[in-house]
Amino acid sequence: MDIISPEQRSALMSRIRGKDTKIELEVRRGLHALGFRYRLGGAGLPGRPDIVLPKYRTVVFVHGCFWHRHDCHLFRLPKTRPEFWRTKIDANAERDRRKEAELIATGWRVETIWECQLRGLSTDARSAVIIELAERIRKGGSNGEAGVA
Repeated sequence: MDIISPEQRSALMSRIRGKDTKIELEVRRGLHALGFRYRLGGAGLPGRPDIVLPKYRTVVFVHGCFWHRHDCHLFRLPKTRPEFWRTKIDANAERDRRKEAELIATGWRVETIWECQLRGLSTDARSAVIIELAERIRKGGSNGEAGVA
């Protein structure tokens, strides 16, 4: 049983940002400070990546751990309507895998930064994660998930 009314829950959920999240802005600012120039939104690319670096043929997804079902301390399935949430989040994760495969098949490298890699860390630790991402991009690192800090 939810402790707030459906109307209150709806109002809370409507405030969850789909783009320009704090984590995404931090990654963008960090990459820009390191000399990267990028496009936003990934129009025309599978999965609409958050950051597109055409020079490096690399895209970056900045994922929230809850919405994209990351296996970390930030993901917990809600106790209210668990089947609804399991279905929704499973579909999100499956779509992520499918879109990543499409990008790789068309020659793009894919990097993923997870919310847990930056949230709650010191400024120095967050900077280190972004510097590590930048190094992987410049080196043409492997496809797939960024290492969890």
